Amino acid sequence: MKTNIHPQFFVDTVVTCACGNTFTTGSTKKSINVEVCYKCHPLYTGEQRFIDVKGRVDTFKKKQQFAATYKATHKSKKDRKKMGDEKRTKSLRELLGEN
Repeated sequence: MKTNIHPQFFVDTVVTCACGNTFTTGSTKKSINVEVCYKCHPLYTGEQRFIDVKGRVDTFKKKQQFAATYKATHKSKKDRKKMGDEKRTKSLRELLGEN
């Protein structure tokens, strides 16, 4: 095995969570910052809450709100097709009432 090619391994790496919890583990980094740990993760705590990373929940809610307003103001494809059938000119056969 080659020497001096592997990174240094720290046995006492401190992991710090956004909730304030800290614990030690082994890693190639001296300190690690995490957003969610076992004390604040919804799976382990049983709470139902959204973990908002970089505002993703807010952007999702904005998209949903935009979709609802768009749907309310614009007609669906089915409604446009029905209007298209009414506006279309009738053929001679249809005007004469022949089948």
